[in-house]
Amino acid sequence: MELQQMRYVIAVAETNSFTRAAQRCLVVQSALSHQIARLEKELGARLFERTSRRVRLTAAGAAFLPAARQCLDAAERAAAEVAAAVGEVRGRLAVGLIPSVGAVDVPTVLREFHQRHPKARISLSVGASDELVERVRLGEIEVAFLGIPVSARPQGVMARELARERLVAVVAPDHPLAGEASVDLRRLSSEVFVDLPAKTAGRAQSDLAFAAAGLTREVAFEVTNADYLARLIGAGLGVALLPPAYVAGLAGLATGLATIEVTDAPSRAEYVIWGREGRTPAAAAFLELLGIGD
Repeated sequence: MELQQMRYVIAVAETNSFTRAAQRCLVVQSALSHQIARLEKELGARLFERTSRRVRLTAAGAAFLPAARQCLDAAERAAAEVAAAVGEVRGRLAVGLIPSVGAVDVPTVLREFHQRHPKARISLSVGASDELVERVRLGEIEVAFLGIPVSARPQGVMARELARERLVAVVAPDHPLAGEASVDLRRLSSEVFVDLPAKTAGRAQSDLAFAAAGLTREVAFEVTNADYLARLIGAGLGVALLPPAYVAGLAGLATGLATIEVTDAPSRAEYVIWGREGRTPAAAAFLELLGIGD
């Protein structure tokens, strides 16, 4: 059983197509199909059901796929460890982040990391804080940036708090509150809100703050992409509570948004997290760049 065969199986499983898998792997389709057929013969089971319209994993294929991914990850990590022993950082660096990271200029840090370690492969994924914690815990990504209520702390992972900040109210430029210097949660509770989905960490700090004040609010619009909040606010569909560092970068998404200090605003803490099971050379180098050593 060869690593290349496992790569081909994973590519077909992820693309649901032998043609697209061959394109991804930079081989001709006949060679990819031949290698998978050889592997199926060796295993004594078909890994894919093939029809003229679709390709999908068999039960045997579904059982084989996680192990194949683990084998490839182990092989890649072994190669990265050997390279690190002679002073070269290579291999995968998978980074996750929430859209509203403000404590770290992630693009700038990634640029410096790439300049220092050009042979490392960087992947970037955006998600909700609770999702990112789980993915780091499972080893799907190495490092993640997230924001959660100050009363919480990431569980099951290593974590370093980066910053704390009080949320601000964000409204359309023609909103009646746009000229106010400050506002409180009681006044805001009469407004229609745009926010992230319920039960997400990005939503929790606002929900907890209103509940602690004995107030309710109407969240009429829920969006999974935090960047789209700005467009809805700018269109006058609602107001939002957002981190000030994040609001500063919204100018390109909606012009003229007004920010207002909230006297009893909720706070959030930003963290960088990484796995407990040891760092890959690339993850260790990235965390070192952030000033986080052993």
